[in-house]
Amino acid sequence: MEELTIVIGGEQGEGIESVGEVLTKVLSQIGFSLYGFRNFSSRIKGGHSDFNLRISSEKEIYVNAEKVNILIAFDKASIDIYIDQMDKNSIILYDSKSVKPDSLPICENGVLMLEAPFQELATELGSAIMKNMVALGMICALINHPAGSFHQVIQDRFLKKGVKISQLNIEAFEKGYAFIKEKNLFSIPLTTTINSKKMFLSGNEAIVIGALASGCRFMAGYPITPASEILENLIKMMPDFGGVVVQAEDELSSVAMAIGASYAGTRSMTATSGPGISLMQEAIGLSGAVEIPLVIIDTQRGGPSSGLATKMEQSDLNAMLGGTHGEIPRIVISPSTVQEAMYDIGTAFNLAEKYQCPVFIAADLVLATSKQSAEILDPIRIEIDRGKRVADEELPYLNKSVFDRFAFTDDHISPRTIPGQKYGTHHATGIEHGQTGHPTEDYENRKKMMIKRMKKIETVSLGEDIKAEGNGEDLLIIGFGSTFGAIQEACEEFNKEGIKTGLAHIRLLHPFPADQLEGMINKARQVIVVENNFTGQLANVIKQHIPEHSKIQKLSKFDGRPFAPSDILKFCKELV
Repeated sequence: MEELTIVIGGEQGEGIESVGEVLTKVLSQIGFSLYGFRNFSSRIKGGHSDFNLRISSEKEIYVNAEKVNILIAFDKASIDIYIDQMDKNSIILYDSKSVKPDSLPICENGVLMLEAPFQELATELGSAIMKNMVALGMICALINHPAGSFHQVIQDRFLKKGVKISQLNIEAFEKGYAFIKEKNLFSIPLTTTINSKKMFLSGNEAIVIGALASGCRFMAGYPITPASEILENLIKMMPDFGGVVVQAEDELSSVAMAIGASYAGTRSMTATSGPGISLMQEAIGLSGAVEIPLVIIDTQRGGPSSGLATKMEQSDLNAMLGGTHGEIPRIVISPSTVQEAMYDIGTAFNLAEKYQCPVFIAADLVLATSKQSAEILDPIRIEIDRGKRVADEELPYLNKSVFDRFAFTDDHISPRTIPGQKYGTHHATGIEHGQTGHPTEDYENRKKMMIKRMKKIETVSLGEDIKAEGNGEDLLIIGFGSTFGAIQEACEEFNKEGIKTGLAHIRLLHPFPADQLEGMINKARQVIVVENNFTGQLANVIKQHIPEHSKIQKLSKFDGRPFAPSDILKFCKELV
């Protein structure tokens, strides 16, 4: 098989994530391309949770599969959710202790259902909680993989709990493996042709790695789903790099601390989700007015208010583009894969310092929490640009007692000093100010300062502001963020049918690459904008910048679930 999908489902707190971590670590080391999607509830324990792992031996993948081959069901809810995605080539192993055979749905599509004593076998070793390792052993046997390759990974995973616990988990794994072998069940042949070792990590983890590699040495944040992993991982890792992380009392304090640290010359960031962005808006305005670099990660989730804390949405775009009162320059970058997220955070720091303004990373829940295969970080690709930071030795030659921190220049970007630099003294205030920072209400100065601030970002470019694939003469599909994988696979299907389809994934959301996109839209016969929100925020932004509106159609999804390729195929086939 070129591809296989395994789902492990049950109640939150049953060790489902441990199964996924061990399984993916082994398969990733072999060289498979992986995509893992976590479905979880907004509770510490209880409520349905599952891990959906798509494995490919031949191509990179960026979205869930719509067919499930192996389902490990610790509860009946897992079967109810996924039964319609299975067929005669699929198998369900269900826990005989928690799922009664007479409660199973009637299956007419030939799925093989097998009672599996996960809990019973684990209890024989002294603890029912090890049923997750029993299940892992069964998965290993079903894909016909050598059991020994899992032993070291399991040992490393549980060694912190002691040698005895680690060994018991290996024995639980072996019991599950033996159960499948004794049943003489079919095995699913799965071999890889990729053969390159990769990392398997989430968007949140990629952002942390990229931030540290890019010189970030201060982070302030407040726990919020789905951004908390960024804060938690940086708390563990930042001290090793000589940096500081503060878990603040709220989002207002977090962004204010990040602004203060940045003003002092340290590369600084904060990370949050929609409710936090709402609370931060006034301080973000301060960053724009005083021209202080600031990097903000927004892992969008379902809203409004507390909304759907653990579900998918892309409804913060308007807030990132114009949430502050008054008008400030800002840059909004949208990574579409984990690989991009790793490097985009470094780009964000460079742009924040070069253009002296807030820079948003427009992530979303799926990108933040799902895991993908990614190439190992290449340090050579990490370049650090501190912008117009004035060196100490340059300042005496300016012959001024007060530094023109907000000087009018040809490129609208002023030279920048930090506190403590001799001859670099200046005022810094959110009140409108002149070139030295002193407050003024002079009309001409106000006009010139607004022009200076707003026009300085006109030259911003990522190099690849729009990620484009395909011809796009018949159909152009546009999106941003984690919808990339679903759109890409839908485009592939249309092209197989002879429909000339192109993909345009917007990487730079502001300043908007209107000229590039307009040419692509003018060429296409039909244009579909795919996004996870109700009002079609990206589609509306496109219409603000591009005069051709008649061919643009919105495809919105706002039920908390990510797009599947079939969602896009079904909608587009009615139009083409």
